[in-house]
Amino acid sequence: MNPPVVRVGVVGAGFVGNALVRLLNDPSRHVALVDAATTSLEVVAVAVEDPKKPRDGIAPELLTTDALALASRDDIDILVELIGGIEPARTYIEAALRNGVSVVTANKTLMAECGTALAQLAHQNGADLFYEAAVGGGIPILRALRSSLAGERIERVMGIVNGTTNYILSKMSSEGIDYETALAEAQALGYAEADPTADVEAFDAAAKVQILSSLAFGTELVGEQISREGMVGVRAIDVEFAQRAGYVIKLLGVAERIGENGISRRAHPAMVPAEHPLASVHGAMNAVFVEGTKSGPLMWLGQGAGGEPTATAVLGDVLDAARNRVSGRHDIPFSVDETLHSVSAGDLTSVFYISIDVADQPGVLAAVASVFGEHEVSIQSMEQSGFGDEARLAFLTHRAVTRNVHATIDDLAKLDCVDSIGACIRVIDGGGQ
Repeated sequence: MNPPVVRVGVVGAGFVGNALVRLLNDPSRHVALVDAATTSLEVVAVAVEDPKKPRDGIAPELLTTDALALASRDDIDILVELIGGIEPARTYIEAALRNGVSVVTANKTLMAECGTALAQLAHQNGADLFYEAAVGGGIPILRALRSSLAGERIERVMGIVNGTTNYILSKMSSEGIDYETALAEAQALGYAEADPTADVEAFDAAAKVQILSSLAFGTELVGEQISREGMVGVRAIDVEFAQRAGYVIKLLGVAERIGENGISRRAHPAMVPAEHPLASVHGAMNAVFVEGTKSGPLMWLGQGAGGEPTATAVLGDVLDAARNRVSGRHDIPFSVDETLHSVSAGDLTSVFYISIDVADQPGVLAAVASVFGEHEVSIQSMEQSGFGDEARLAFLTHRAVTRNVHATIDDLAKLDCVDSIGACIRVIDGGGQ
């Protein structure tokens, strides 16, 4: 007796939704999909806002404008949510889960905000909640953390998880152009939105860090605010300094253990040593670097966005959910480690790069050095370049407490001889924070 067909409903038919339906209906992959799912899959409906818009690979009779009705249907087994945002996506997902329907989503914002509650709702109703494509597009990093590395003690997860910022910084590094020019190029190519705030101010990366942390360490997904610094202040001169010093500037998402029970989660620009694997990740690519106690360093690299790469990750989750449907089981939600506590970013130590523009006059260096000393921030090296009546000072500190560095920046800005504060960027070392 053949197993029943697993019926799939899709909410959203943008680049990812269209690509997913094409993958599910690709006759050349039918046998492979049946083998992976242990049954046949059928797309029964696709919810869209405009059913008159031509959609490649989606039969018009499959289209509906009532996403909530689709999510509430009794005759679907898996709902795929691909519209993003908190609402109405949350309403659709909750409706499906309460009905015992498994859910696959690529919604990083929603999972970071209320992933724990949604996972518990899925478990209570015997359904699955999978979200591989929420981090890293086509990179199967969540599956690796959830399954392959489930028995490993992870010490740190650090990654380039936003393709837009990596493209911008890569262009600044390779061509010596400024931030505004690189951003304009990214927007022209479709890598950056007209309003790039979510990317360049690290909101996107911060949400992905929360998701990675939940699987790597057992932290909750409850919308907790984590440390976040954008990359707008990074200038071409900072990129040039980094190159001369043997570093590459990347916007990183980091989650790591601090001591036995502390966890630090943050997203910020960082100077990465040129020999580190993450330094060679260019363009719009994503990469996640994992350090385990026994496994050592591991890295996943791939397309972090785009319809087809992301749809591939979504399809993997659909196949997992289908197998579970056929076998009459569902995955247990990730566990929460109640012993963990968040460590403030201000309490961490790091080497820092700091740049300031000052008046080119006697006594300036002494005044600036005095401020560093007052806050117990030791200077490792200093580079000075002049231009007219001004000079630019670039410092690398010794390892210092973050809150002391920020206090130093605040007081430097008050000096009459300081015209402007440039960048303040952490420097990542082999075991650093």
